[in-house]
Amino acid sequence: NACMWKDAEKIEELRKCAGAWKKPGRAWIEVNNKVHEFVVGDKNHPQRDEIDAKLKMLNKQIKEGGYMPQLDLVLQPMPDDGKEDALCGHCEKLAIVFGLISTPKGTTIRATKNLRVCTDCHDATKIISKMEKREIIVRDTYRIHHFKGGVCSCGDYY
Repeated sequence: NACMWKDAEKIEELRKCAGAWKKPGRAWIEVNNKVHEFVVGDKNHPQRDEIDAKLKMLNKQIKEGGYMPQLDLVLQPMPDDGKEDALCGHCEKLAIVFGLISTPKGTTIRATKNLRVCTDCHDATKIISKMEKREIIVRDTYRIHHFKGGVCSCGDYY
C-alpha cells in the first residue's frame, strides 16, 4: 500500500545518507565448461543481442500464457513500460534465457543466484519451464528451486 512505499522510500534515503550499498543481483550459469555471470541490467555479455531478442519474444509468449509482470516490485518512479523492462533485466532471467539459447532443446538449465529469487522471476520461470519444456533449476540463498512443467518444487513458498 501507499504507506509502505513511503516507508520504503525513507529507508532508501537513510541507506544512501549512511553510505550503505545494496548488493547487486548476480546470477551464474555454466555452458560448455564456461561460467557466465549476469548482473542486474547487464548489457556487457557478448551475446546480449541474442539474449535480448529471445527475452523479448519469451516475455510476449509468457504473457499469453498467463504471466503478469509485477510492476509494483520496481521501486523507482518510472512509466510502466520502463518497470517491465527493469524486471526483464533481472540477472536470473538473463542467465535462464542465455541457457535457453546456448543449450540443446530439452537440456536442464541450472543457474545460481546470490540473492533470493523475486516473486516476478519465480512466476515467470514457472511459465518458461512449461512453455520451453525445460527443467530449470535455480539455487538462491534460501533454497533450490526446481521448475518443471510450470510448477516449482518449493510449492511457491520462497
